[in-house]
Amino acid sequence: MSTFSAVDPIEEDEVELLAKLRAGDAKATERWVRESTPRLLAVTRRMLRSEEDARDAVQDAFISAFRALDGFEGGSRLSTWLHRIAVNAALMKLRTRRRKPEESIDDLLPNFLEDGHHVNSPTEWPGNAQDWVERDEVRQSVREAITRLPETHRNVLVLRDIEELDTAEVAKMLEITPGAVKTRLHRARLALRELLDPVLREDAS
Repeated sequence: MSTFSAVDPIEEDEVELLAKLRAGDAKATERWVRESTPRLLAVTRRMLRSEEDARDAVQDAFISAFRALDGFEGGSRLSTWLHRIAVNAALMKLRTRRRKPEESIDDLLPNFLEDGHHVNSPTEWPGNAQDWVERDEVRQSVREAITRLPETHRNVLVLRDIEELDTAEVAKMLEITPGAVKTRLHRARLALRELLDPVLREDAS
């Protein structure tokens, strides 16, 4: 039985695809893997920071999904269900790594005065921040800044702000409390903003 939360009901074209996948249709299987892989790789790369580990996690996700197809009940879109499996595969790989002491996020956070104001006033975001972050060179800077975040904070930021999962689901996936998710997310956003400040200053000059 599927353990993933419902998001959107499965669509008619996915009903047909699901039937073909369950029947072992080779063409449907090849198409599903080919079309799904880029998005799955995007999230596993953000979480694992290793191309080899990211590809291994995607492969593990497909293996798990094919084994669980008969139990998929259609409470969410097939693509959403597969995406959650990939996220869990990446988290599983993180848990089985040899653990190294994690760098503190404190060094990445902005410094504040006693009155609560920034020591160095942050640069204002451009008028249309969405247009700004969609520029190729800025997207690359954002990706690089995210990879610099400590793992525990990076994963919360990726799952909440990029993958847009809700706090309760992220807490369950990471096996932490909702309060810890909110705290880590707040600190991760502050650190990311601080890391991107030089890019903003250069853009504003």
